[in-house]
Amino acid sequence: MKAPLMKSVSGIRGVVGESLTPELIVQVAAAFARYTKNGKIVVGRDSRPTGAVIASCFESTLAMAGCEVVDIGIVPTPTVQVAVEELRADGGVVISASHNPIQWNAFKLIGASGSFLNAKEIKKFFGMMEKPASFVPCGRVGSVSFYSDAAGMHIRRVLKVVNAENIRSKKFTVALDSVNGAGSEITRVLLERLGCRVVPVHCTIDGTFPRGAEPVPENIADLAQAVKRHGCDVGFAQDPDADRLAVVDEKGRPIGEEYTVVLVTEHLLQKERGRVVVNLSTTKAVEEVARRHTVPFTRTPVGEINVAEAMRKLGARIGGEGNGGVISPEVHLGRDSLAGIVYLLDMMAKSGKSVSALVSELPRFTMLKGKTRIETKINLTSFESALRKEFKKERFDTRDGIRIDFISHPEFKGGWVHLRPSNTEPIFRIIAEGVDDRQAKKIFAFFKNII
Repeated sequence: MKAPLMKSVSGIRGVVGESLTPELIVQVAAAFARYTKNGKIVVGRDSRPTGAVIASCFESTLAMAGCEVVDIGIVPTPTVQVAVEELRADGGVVISASHNPIQWNAFKLIGASGSFLNAKEIKKFFGMMEKPASFVPCGRVGSVSFYSDAAGMHIRRVLKVVNAENIRSKKFTVALDSVNGAGSEITRVLLERLGCRVVPVHCTIDGTFPRGAEPVPENIADLAQAVKRHGCDVGFAQDPDADRLAVVDEKGRPIGEEYTVVLVTEHLLQKERGRVVVNLSTTKAVEEVARRHTVPFTRTPVGEINVAEAMRKLGARIGGEGNGGVISPEVHLGRDSLAGIVYLLDMMAKSGKSVSALVSELPRFTMLKGKTRIETKINLTSFESALRKEFKKERFDTRDGIRIDFISHPEFKGGWVHLRPSNTEPIFRIIAEGVDDRQAKKIFAFFKNII
């Protein structure tokens, strides 16, 4: 079966040669030129082998439409966002399918603010995609240039938000697994500037992904082994476009990507209190940390832009998504593994504690995640109606799929479940969290059986 084209607030994703074709590349580029009024556009990509040819076609189309294109090469997604801000561009595009398998690629669209297009903006853009492509005459053709300091610009920005000298004084040994992706070079340079000895694991940009793209525990066994073998203080794992960060403690144990945001939230709230914003699928532990510091807490629908927009509107101190996506307004309003790395090193340096010791001080919950491939669209209205009859006394949130917080259920009380179709793949996600392993497994099994 041919892979579908996924169009959502997360961008446009498809399998190269199937749903992502040269015709689509031209269609997307022509529409984005129109959307930005033929302005200045920053383009970056991850390390997928299809990225170079897609970028070439995409950038040529933008130039033929009259745009000034600034190519910044293979860089993390957050680096493109920072570059849009720093270079005062009218928009940006990341050619990356993020955590999707290597045969996928995608266009992630950034507005002049440096944040991704929101639901209203992406709807407007999709409307423009339906119009015929238009190009300018010879004398008005745009340009394509290469900018070489985007990585340096990003590194300088994240170094400003921590006590770099204190981190350097600790001489940490850090294992780094960038899945041979866009974070491979920039993250190594960042760590070295912080005085760290770097043990590289899968940090060669060669167009391959030597492990599963997502930095989940089952995919980062090589990193865990490297931490133990080399006596590292910490291990960091990224996804191919380096906007997500997972952590391995000094004993070689993955702490779970959900706890990246929890640790950073605890660290930043110790320094300065303020609102916390995360999505509906993020661990309850971050909510408990916010309660511990008596600060306001907000949840949003899943999607980086939904969290970022709420953070901007509410003046949040910190936020993110439980998939390892740290969003810090003092860096920029987007998920950023580099920001997460410097904050965690800052936390270790300031406290003098190991990663395992820091994690032991956090609220603990158990989360289980699963997914089911769907061939037809699930009728969420009928599904919700049936669930409301089953769980009459529980709290429902239907802004993004169906989330149920169990406040009185005899077995599930204190836990929650989130059921939603994915924005990025043709799958239905099930996320369950309980106060312990036993409860989490019961909640997950119950809803998996229903799906």
